[in-house]
Amino acid sequence: MESVLIIDDESDIREILRYNLEREGFSVHTAENGKNGIEMARQIIPDLILLDVMMPDMDGIEVCDTLRKDPVTQDLRICFLTARNEDYSQIAGLDAGADDYVSKPVKPRVLISRIKALLRRNNSSEHEEQAIDSTQLVIDRERYLVVKNGQPVHLPRKEFELLALLASKPDKVFDRNVILEKVWGAGVIVGDRTIDVHIRKLRKKIGDDYIQTVKGVGYKFTKE
Repeated sequence: MESVLIIDDESDIREILRYNLEREGFSVHTAENGKNGIEMARQIIPDLILLDVMMPDMDGIEVCDTLRKDPVTQDLRICFLTARNEDYSQIAGLDAGADDYVSKPVKPRVLISRIKALLRRNNSSEHEEQAIDSTQLVIDRERYLVVKNGQPVHLPRKEFELLALLASKPDKVFDRNVILEKVWGAGVIVGDRTIDVHIRKLRKKIGDDYIQTVKGVGYKFTKE
């Protein structure tokens, strides 16, 4: 049974989500604030976290950032729930490492569809399983490991999958639609800037030379 952790300060939202998710066969846990949510995430290691952005004391973006920096929780799938201004929340949420973003109010059937899409992680066959060695950068798909100049580079799940996709076929230009489908999955709706945010974060971690922008089309990985 797949598990979902709901972190939201509104009790009625938690109960509505719990009811609908349990009807779909999910094991559901809830937390009423960010601090408790982080502790619970470390204890139960849920398959997915539904995380409200607007919470007192510690907001969802801080919670997401904390989870991504912890080796125990860094690869958990996180979906934001928020009623804040879409552009700000989406960019800030993606910068913190969220996998998806849903604006409230959202119909339960729509949310469940998005959750199921996020939980489908059968993309391993889409990428090369062996290590991809590009001069000073090594990408090991089997071990979910990136090493640059002999030093490990921490990448959240989505950044790793994006890099592995591009590096699987050096110099091939992947258009944006293909990237979204391969990395985020068909049926998952994400914002227009999702790829750009993840590319920017990748470049900060591995350097600007490996990923090139092909204007009006998409991105490619180069060994040179």
